Order: sequence, then structure tokens, then C-alpha cells
Amino acid sequence: MGLVSVQENGNTEVGVNNKYRRMDSQTNDDDFGDDYDASQHHHQMERRRTTRKFVFACSVFASLNNVLLGYDVGVMSGAILFIQEDLNITEVQEELLVGILSVVSLLGSLGGGRTSDAIGRKWTMGLAAIVFQAGAAIMTLAPSFEVLMIGRILAGVGIGFGVMIAPVYIAEISPTIIRGSLTSFPEIFINLGILLGYVSNYTFSGLPAHTNWRIMLAVGILPSVFIAFALCIIPESPRWLVMQNRVDEARSVLLKTNEKEAEVEERLAEIQLAAGLNNGEEKAVWRELLNPSPALCRMLITGFGIQCFQQITGIDATVYYSPEIFKSAGITDNTKLLAATVAVGVTKTAFILIAILLIDKVGRKPLLYVSTIGMTMCLFSLGAALSFFGQGSFGIALAILSVCGNVAFFSVGMGPVCWVVTSEIFPLRVRAQASALGAVGNRVCSGFVAMSFLSVSRAITVGGTFFIFSAFSALSVAFVYKFIPETKGKSLEEIELLFQDGYELQGSEVQLGDVEHLVQKE
Repeated sequence: MGLVSVQENGNTEVGVNNKYRRMDSQTNDDDFGDDYDASQHHHQMERRRTTRKFVFACSVFASLNNVLLGYDVGVMSGAILFIQEDLNITEVQEELLVGILSVVSLLGSLGGGRTSDAIGRKWTMGLAAIVFQAGAAIMTLAPSFEVLMIGRILAGVGIGFGVMIAPVYIAEISPTIIRGSLTSFPEIFINLGILLGYVSNYTFSGLPAHTNWRIMLAVGILPSVFIAFALCIIPESPRWLVMQNRVDEARSVLLKTNEKEAEVEERLAEIQLAAGLNNGEEKAVWRELLNPSPALCRMLITGFGIQCFQQITGIDATVYYSPEIFKSAGITDNTKLLAATVAVGVTKTAFILIAILLIDKVGRKPLLYVSTIGMTMCLFSLGAALSFFGQGSFGIALAILSVCGNVAFFSVGMGPVCWVVTSEIFPLRVRAQASALGAVGNRVCSGFVAMSFLSVSRAITVGGTFFIFSAFSALSVAFVYKFIPETKGKSLEEIELLFQDGYELQGSEVQLGDVEHLVQKE
């Protein structure tokens, strides 16, 4: 950008952003320059505070659906003990009941991508809440295993919608500088839901077996009140609005969510270019996903792979079956089992806060390294505790420490960063449906782990099963090294360029012209 601009009358004028001042303006600047600068600085700071509060509130509200997922996962780990007693279900039925939610949720995730492109990110979150609440109500009143399964299937579809759309929405409304922290919010709320589920188990476990598990499940209906309120507050995603050619509405949202007014038009132009509004014909999204360009293929490998590794390292087995794990270690009393699971929930929730504080400072990749290496060590030590130390006090202590360590390392990296990366890496035109594919991989692997854990552990022991999980976790370290780029500090439109030449940026910064070139190239 030049220092001076030449006007039609032949005079020169100093550029607005030029740090050099004209000599004849010195007197005027001395008179009111300091006051003007102070006023501008104060205005900018006020705007930054207001913007961050608004985006923070939107991120919290958008993440409320994830409380439902976490609560269901946490509460079922304890409720299943009493469902077995009340409905006399078999071990196979227990596995089916626990695991079917993850498998069915892939239908919601697949549908969620198309739905969010059709009706918007915001109202897809509302649809997710309605479907889940219907399922939770049916489970609460279920007189038999079959009716319980119907409610479980409905809840799974609702969770599938919610789990894929919240990170996408938050990533699309967040300023670049704090996007990583805010996109981690869904994982915080999953952990909070798990903890609430564990606490609910412990609180209501003293009631008769016919009613306690029903109350435990019924509590999950309460967040719907807050979700209904949230939908009245949060705006639609500006990137979705641009895709619908509602540019003025998108500009209005960007003015509320960007810290600098001067950046709004630049961001809007980037989004329009990335959305293909200034481009010619656009390929159908699913045709593009099924026949991807080399860059999109790299993105799909990264997004789908990290989602699968998040689950095949066994986190759902650890959470769903923590009472079974502690039974194998030697704890027999139900109250003590549920108290131990509360400790796991507290640990999992507490350590997610570390990730939130660090993700935009140290980056995504360092947290993933710490997480995957730490998980590998803890899963191996859990396998050793259950296999070699019998049911003595040392074995129990090592098992509890290993489980808590595993969920702590998961929360520091693999848990939140997985969703952050998946919501960041895809181009706008395919983001919702490509993220849905990643969520499908996540839910399929989660369902496979949940539905096979008891059978596999009966065949090769619980300790042997965790040795397998530790091997998968070791593989995830290599995957992070090879396929995950660092996305810290880059806009969503800039991140596309990371995948153009094998995950390497050409140069230290990406300009708007580069984004235009990228769109034209595709």
C-alpha cells in the first residue's frame, strides 16, 4: 500500500494509515492528537469487550446440546446397573442399549449436514434438541426393553444433529484470535454433561430400582428450557447467510462478532469468494466429496481420521463402562463404584479448562502430541493394573489413577482439538457436510467400541482390551505427526491454503488475493 495517493487535481494526500505526518499538520496534531488517539483506543477496547462477550454467549448457547450428549453418556454408565435389575436384560442387550446411541447418531450427523445447509446452523440446533427430548421422554416412561430402545434411537438421532453442528456454527461466528478456545466449548459441555450424569447416578442410586434409573434419565430433559431460550438470542452464521445470498444480514452479524469494524468488509469479501458467489458454476457438494480434489482429499483424511482416532482409543469404553472397569480392579460396592466414576467425571471436566486456556496460545498440534502420548501411557498402565496386579489395594489405586489420567490427557487435547480441527479445515461450500462425514466416523467408531467392549473383554480380559486401546493410541501419535497441520491464528478462508501443497503454506501470510486465486483455481 503506497504512502501517498495522487488525486485528480494533482495534489498528494497522505494515506489514512500512514504513520508519517505532514509537516504542516504538526500544530493541529499537537492540539488534539493525543485526545483523539485516547478516544479511539477507548472505543476500540469497549468494542473488543462487547464483541467477545457476545461471541462468548453465542458459543455457550450453541454448546448446550452437547450437555445432552454428555449427560446421556454419563448417566447411562450408572443407570444400566439398575436397568439390568429392573428389566432383567441380558449382557448382549446391555451392549446394544449402550452402543446403539452412537451408531444411530450417525444418521443424525449425516442428515445434519444437509439440514444445516437447508435451514441454517441455528435452527438445526433447535431440531436436534426437540428430537433428543422426545427420545429422553420415551426412555423415562419405558415399560420394557423394546420401548427403551425406541427412545434410545430417537435420542441418538438428536445427538447426531447436535454433535456435528455446534463446532461448525461456533467456528463460523468466532474471531480468528479466539476461535480455537470457543470451538472447544462443545467438548467442555460434553464433559460437564458427563459429570452431571455421574452425579445424578450417585444422587438417585438410593431409590428403588424401578424408579431411580427413570429419574436419572428424566433429568436430561431439563436443558431443553435453556436451549429454547438460546435460539431466541443467538444469530445465524454469517457464512451460511452469505451462502443464501443474504449479504446484508451477514454483514450485520459480522459487525457484532468482529473486534475491528475495518475488518468486516474484508472478511465479508473473503467469505463471498470462498462461497463461490463471485465464481461460476458450483459442483454439487456430495459429488465433490465423492470425487475430491487432491487438497480436499487431504482435508477429508485429516478430518475423518482424527475423528476416528478420538474414539478407537477407547474413551467411550472408559466413560460408559467405568463401573465395570473398577469392578475388575476389585471395587464391589455399587455406591463406591459410582463415587469413583464421579472422580473420573471431575477430572475429565477440570482438564478441559487447560485446553481452553492453551489452544490459541500454544496451538492445536502441541496439545495433540501431549494428549496422544499421555493417553498411550495411561491406557497401557491401566491394562497392566488389571492384568498383573490382581484385586489388591495397589491394583485398585493404579486403575483409578490410570483411568483419571487417561480422561485428563484426552480432555487436554484429543477431546476438544479434534472438533476444533474438523470445524476449521474444510472450505465453506462443503464445510457442514464434510464435518458431518467426520462426525459419522466418530459415531461409528464410538458405537463399535461401546457395543463390543463387554464381549471383547470377556474374551481377552478387560486388561487385554486396554492394551489394544493403547496400541491404537500409539498409532494416533503418528497420525497427528503426518496429517494434522497447525491452524492457530489463521482465518477459515486462509486454512484452505494449508492443504494445497501437502499441508505447507507458501509464505508467512495469506492475503485476500490468494483466497481469490484459490477459488478461481477450483
